[in-house]
Amino acid sequence: MTDSVTADVPTIHLDPMGTDHHGEAARMRELGPVVRVILPGDVAVWAVTTHELLAQLVTNPLVSKDWRNWSRIQSGEITDEWPLVGMIKVTNMVTSDGDTHQRLRRPVTRTFTRGRVEDLRPRLEENVNGLLDALPSHASPDGVVDLRQHFAYPVPMNMICELFAVPVEWRQRLRELVESIFLTNVTPEEVVATQRERHDLLNRLVDLRREERGNDLTSALIELGEQGEETLTKEELIDTIWLFLTAGHETTLSLIVNGVRALLTHPSQLELAMNGDAATWHAVVEETLRWDAPIGNFPARYPLEDIEIAGVPIPRGEAILAPYSGVGRDSAHHGQTADEFDITRPPTRHLAFGGGPHVCLGAHLARLEANVALPALFARYPELSLAAKPEELVPVPSFFSNSAAALPVRLS
Repeated sequence: MTDSVTADVPTIHLDPMGTDHHGEAARMRELGPVVRVILPGDVAVWAVTTHELLAQLVTNPLVSKDWRNWSRIQSGEITDEWPLVGMIKVTNMVTSDGDTHQRLRRPVTRTFTRGRVEDLRPRLEENVNGLLDALPSHASPDGVVDLRQHFAYPVPMNMICELFAVPVEWRQRLRELVESIFLTNVTPEEVVATQRERHDLLNRLVDLRREERGNDLTSALIELGEQGEETLTKEELIDTIWLFLTAGHETTLSLIVNGVRALLTHPSQLELAMNGDAATWHAVVEETLRWDAPIGNFPARYPLEDIEIAGVPIPRGEAILAPYSGVGRDSAHHGQTADEFDITRPPTRHLAFGGGPHVCLGAHLARLEANVALPALFARYPELSLAAKPEELVPVPSFFSNSAAALPVRLS
């Protein structure tokens, strides 16, 4: 990369605290289709800013998902103390390509089937109803409940932990470890400690399930390997489980929070949903995924050779960021009303779950959880209201997660 080429490309510093995801994304789009983005530690990467370019990027066979192809890691500039390393250096299907990607993905597709997910519906409904029953007990003296803490978080966390047979007594610490990798305000010492502890915890989980098998995905993945059918190394198995425990609750948590927030700040849309049927609530979920996607910016892709995007040359080994929540409001793809939350909008493709060979395997579980949780919440508490002004809601301190750190509501 020559200095002259870099100088011609607009640069933007991303706020690691994620204080204004959509405003930041709008500014990126105004700067052009390709921008330079500065991450913590003055690490410069690229980003595309439109739906069309991101859709092309995630399907481009010349662009790798394997962090080992990032020149800054190869040179030693990025170390294990970098605040974002927990989102980069893992060994699972998300960070692999080609045959390796298929080898790591196949065991999950064989065990994490749509049928298996749909079989979870009765347990999910039971879980949701139990949490709704308990909400009044979590109210503060002034009647305020944090819906993120007491509903949006435990719905997916309970389900994914049950799916992988994580012991109940481990789940609180697991939650803290998962949350820490999405934050971008952690210290180098915390990064290293989190990586070590999460590895130790999942190593214990695999050993436990080898001894005590059950009707869970951890046991199923172990059994596939023992049968010689889709063998994963222990490290690959641990990182595959970690992928699902993180993506399997953090994104759905944010989806539920964002869906509730969108409806409570758009009364006419809430009225349509309350008077609608299952298809209407499906539209609520899909519009939330488009308009306020749970993932803001996601790392990263690395060209395997010099490429050109929208006329901008990007050298081999550079990192390219995917701004998923940002492209959801790209008017070139979603129309001039892209900034509006409208559940009657004609369906258009969004990229909230990625695309191409790496499209999210957990999308059907996330959709199921949101399509059960949201209508049940508003049916039980039809007078639900925000207990703060929308502008007072504090974002999660992360440019990965796009959501509110708390969602204070009054149930009636």
